[in-house]
Amino acid sequence: MNDVHNGPAAVQWRRGRRLGIDLGKARIGVATCDPDGLLATPVATVRRDMRTGGEEIPRDIRELAEIASEYEVVEIVVGLPVTLSGEEGLAAGHTREWVELLADHVSPVPVTLTDERLTTAVATRRLHEGGVRGKRKRSVVDQAAAVEILQQWLDQRRRN
Repeated sequence: MNDVHNGPAAVQWRRGRRLGIDLGKARIGVATCDPDGLLATPVATVRRDMRTGGEEIPRDIRELAEIASEYEVVEIVVGLPVTLSGEEGLAAGHTREWVELLADHVSPVPVTLTDERLTTAVATRRLHEGGVRGKRKRSVVDQAAAVEILQQWLDQRRRN
C-alpha cells in the first residue's frame, strides 16, 4: 500500500530529515534537509531508468530508496510539474505514475507531491549568478532544482 499525498500540509509534521526530488527525463536531482526542516542542501543526481513493465524495480527507484534509508528520511517531497496556470498536463501524469512506484518501494515513508513551477528556472538563475557555467552547471542544476523544491515546501510548511 503506497502513501502519496498532495501539498505541504498533507502529512502531519514530525521532526526528521526530508528528501526533495526533482524528477527529470534523464536525471533526478536529490536534496535533503536538516532534521528541523530549516535548510535544504544538495545530495546527488541519479540517472533515470526509463524501463516500463516487467517485475524488476527500476534502478532509479532502488537508488532513491537507498538514499532515503541512508538519510533516515521521514518523508519524501517530489516536485509535480504543472503549467503556469496550475493545470496538470502529460508530464504531471508521468510524474504521478513514477511517484506511485516510488511510494510502493519506500513504504511506510510517505511521499508528498508539491508544485514545482519555476524551480528549475530559479535554480538555473542562481547557479548562473553564482558563476557556475557549462558542464558543471548541467551536472548540478538537477540538485539545485531539488533544493528549490524542498526549500519552498519547507518554507510553506512553516507559514501554515
